[in-house]
Amino acid sequence: MRKIPGNSDLERSQHVTTAVMVILIVLLILAVLVVILGFLLSAYSMRIRRQTLEEARRWQEEHYDLSWYDPLDKTDYTVESYDGYVLHAQFLKNPVPTDRYILISHGYTDNHFGSLKYTKMYLDLGFHVILYDLRGHGANELTFCTYSIRESRDLEVMIRDSRQRYPDASLFGIQGESLGSATSIAVLKYKPPIDFVVADCGFSEITSVMAAGLKGFHLPPCLVHVASLCSKIRYGYFYHEMRPIDSLADNEIPILFIHGGRDDFILPAHSRAMSEAAKGYSEVHIIPEATHAASVLTDPEGYRKRVESFLEKTGK
Repeated sequence: MRKIPGNSDLERSQHVTTAVMVILIVLLILAVLVVILGFLLSAYSMRIRRQTLEEARRWQEEHYDLSWYDPLDKTDYTVESYDGYVLHAQFLKNPVPTDRYILISHGYTDNHFGSLKYTKMYLDLGFHVILYDLRGHGANELTFCTYSIRESRDLEVMIRDSRQRYPDASLFGIQGESLGSATSIAVLKYKPPIDFVVADCGFSEITSVMAAGLKGFHLPPCLVHVASLCSKIRYGYFYHEMRPIDSLADNEIPILFIHGGRDDFILPAHSRAMSEAAKGYSEVHIIPEATHAASVLTDPEGYRKRVESFLEKTGK
């Protein structure tokens, strides 16, 4: 005869079913929370918390002498990028006649005033200087950051515009800081008409920087992959697409990498890795006591000597 389940068997079966349902509900809630957190992290990472022009200039004035800037002959203008986006730029004419030009890209949240810490050095080295606000920064229309993808295409447009605007240039180089540095490396994939690059404290890829940032918030670094997927869904880009180092395999334009030894935001290993990946000539200099984006302020004379020596070695 078939055994009829007793009350205890039925109760045990109901408990198991209930436990499974609770576990499934908890897992579903956790999954939803992870997705929500991923979108929040994505929005946080891609949103630009930009400084105003006034804030950026004030910071410069508080950290070094800026009295030389206002008397310069300056020209403000705009450049339309590859997709119609408008970039604001400024040309600083060297008081001494010259046919050498440098285009400088600033760091994340900053604007063209942040590039002034390098400008006096290049004026003294005999360069006209071109500054501009990166996409989403400064006087430009606010938008999200793609950590060198759209920014490098903007920089290519800026380079080609500058070449047409200043046809007398016999030497044309670019310098970048942090995001601007990564952008200055990423643009090399487009084979721009430039003679050299000075890359200060840039990242080789953004994923590890994002993961390290999550540790600072006491969140598991693996969430970076969820945030990356959310960024692709919301903005159209994965974090792993943001890899300036991939532009270096066939690059032969000379590059000077400079990095602060105490930079705990973007580690010096990023510059070392990019130098090793570069096909052409490159050199790396670590400024021992400098924190992120502070090398030129920590050792201004040493910084200038390294740039000057690099230009001499590469015949510039």
